[in-house]
Amino acid sequence: MVELEKEEILWRDRKHWMWFPFSFTRYSVTKEHLNQEIGFFSTRYEETLLYRIVDIKLIRSFGQKIFGTGTVQIYNRVDTEKMIELKNIKKPKQVKQLISQLVEQVRNEKKVVGKEFYGMMGGGMPMMDMDGDGLPDLPDFDGDADGPEH
Repeated sequence: MVELEKEEILWRDRKHWMWFPFSFTRYSVTKEHLNQEIGFFSTRYEETLLYRIVDIKLIRSFGQKIFGTGTVQIYNRVDTEKMIELKNIKKPKQVKQLISQLVEQVRNEKKVVGKEFYGMMGGGMPMMDMDGDGLPDLPDFDGDADGPEH
């Protein structure tokens, strides 16, 4: 049996009701993943790779401000859940900052750039930087893989 390396949990919390953590929704963040565990009798486990996150938003209603909680909305570039909500968590500003820093860190480590997530060129062709020059590479329509002749 393969033994998996356990990742260090950098942050964890539960969804709160007012200021009480009376919920069966748990959140955690590791160096590379955002995890959700939702439910009691029937539990759903969801994992999001941090480098897929494209935007983070913090929302605090008047009630959340009174009770010291907030909701962090996380938008990612996947085919399933486009938005993840960390609802009614403690210290939401710090959590948002932590996730933002970890996203940048893991993207730098994996050499993932934002343009791989945004938009498509005409005709449904993805914009990709294959040679690492920071610019999207255009397809070779003439069939000459060596580039233009000089």
